[in-house]
Amino acid sequence: MKILITGGAGYLGSVLVPELLRQGHEVTVVDSFMFKQNSLVDCCTYDTFSVIRGDCRDESLMARFVKNQDIIIPLAALVGVPLCSMDVTATTTTNLEASKLLVRLCSRDQWILYPTTNSGYGVGEKGKYCTEETPLKPISLYGQTKVDSEKLFLDRGNSITFRLATVFGMSPRMRIDLLVNDFVYRAVTDRAVVVFEGHFKRNYIHIRDVARAFIYGIQNFEKMKNEPYNLGLDDANLSKIELCQAIQKHLPNFVYLEAPIGEDPDKRDYIVSNAKILSTGFSPKFSIDMGIKELIKGYTILRNSIYSNV
Repeated sequence: MKILITGGAGYLGSVLVPELLRQGHEVTVVDSFMFKQNSLVDCCTYDTFSVIRGDCRDESLMARFVKNQDIIIPLAALVGVPLCSMDVTATTTTNLEASKLLVRLCSRDQWILYPTTNSGYGVGEKGKYCTEETPLKPISLYGQTKVDSEKLFLDRGNSITFRLATVFGMSPRMRIDLLVNDFVYRAVTDRAVVVFEGHFKRNYIHIRDVARAFIYGIQNFEKMKNEPYNLGLDDANLSKIELCQAIQKHLPNFVYLEAPIGEDPDKRDYIVSNAKILSTGFSPKFSIDMGIKELIKGYTILRNSIYSNV
């Protein structure tokens, strides 16, 4: 199939695009390359790969490339509370207005598969799992723009949305700022971390399982369409302290301390049920432990040392 992916050179796209190409799809990526990443260079050997350096908010550009596609996967977004707080205008235009543009440009026959976030659940009820029926109560600009975009695509129809848990794992366009990735990086490099509000819980999912879910959604589109799906590991509804304990099993010298004062700017706290997507036949392959071991190896290669001598 012909697939257009905005933000295809990002953390998820850099894993998903090569997989789609290997499966024989024609993939066109629109990306601004704002992080100067080169994560798709290996894809250039495919005749079925096309890349456009451009902005997903550019209507004339998007109109030109949307019309001949079978599937649209809008990955382009400013992701995470800190980045979105830094530039409210760019967040709103990229995360929401670009979604409105796609709804206007796409025909009803074209499929859309969209990654939103389970951070839309905000602060959950203690001991109660968030399901796809749980009311959405985002507590950040990032969460609100993603929730609003999800509604646009589901109201349009012929769409699937994946409410992603906090993603972890190595990617050619690496992000060290995600919670698991960050804690493992600190464990490897500093051997210590100070935890704020360590009882706050979140759900987690490996980056390659996210890519697998998109491919699964394409393969099973007719039976899954017009629905949202939580996408996470059912055995990984972990508090920050529990995550640190899991890391310590692999790095015994890692020390973590819960701060008696201070707070995390990201106030999400919830547990999530992923039963709906599991009932379709999809099953994640990568556990938290597998991801931690992978990240330890990855950080043997990567060092965030641009302003130091080691």
